[in-house]
Amino acid sequence: MSALGEDGVAPLDWAGKRFGRQASNLAAAVPMQLARAHAQAHATHLTAQLKKRSPYGSTLAEAVRENLADTARELGESVRTVRGYEYAVINDHAMFPFRYADRPRPLDRARLPSNASPTRRRLFSAHGPQPPEGLFDLDDDLTTEEYLELHEAFEELGASTKLVCVFFTAAVESGIHVIHWGEAHLEPDRTFTWPYSEQLPVVPQPLK
Repeated sequence: MSALGEDGVAPLDWAGKRFGRQASNLAAAVPMQLARAHAQAHATHLTAQLKKRSPYGSTLAEAVRENLADTARELGESVRTVRGYEYAVINDHAMFPFRYADRPRPLDRARLPSNASPTRRRLFSAHGPQPPEGLFDLDDDLTTEEYLELHEAFEELGASTKLVCVFFTAAVESGIHVIHWGEAHLEPDRTFTWPYSEQLPVVPQPLK
């Protein structure tokens, strides 16, 4: 099912600089693909018939990644596989989707889970925006091997590829609440600083 509309959404300055001619297509496709992912995850939840440990969250996360990858293919752009997961890469910008809450919450309340994988942390450290020059620089004797590995770009993405975050909240009962995209710097306490973010519209989410 295509998520691309011909009229789309007018490209915004930030998106235009990151995604070039694909900006308006992506601004239209992202909300549609999240709605599609919610419908897929909701169907899985109903099939499982579980009150606890619902597969909704894990299914939603995988469906969003796959749907954004489908969008990249539809646009003739790249899809890269990192540690077994597909990521849409448009104009040297990899799209990283993340459900940061299961109820409506402000973006500044987003926090990476304490059990987040090293892959996620490395994506932010190596491909996300860096803190202002001179801030938190490490002396040579403090630059550990672990630190260097965390800041090493993934070969699958390439050193020039930057991370664009798609943060959203969603729940099985109420669907997608809010969608933001932008650039997020991961802080040591697992919160995020946003050099830039924009809110995208939420589209209807018809369920079977």
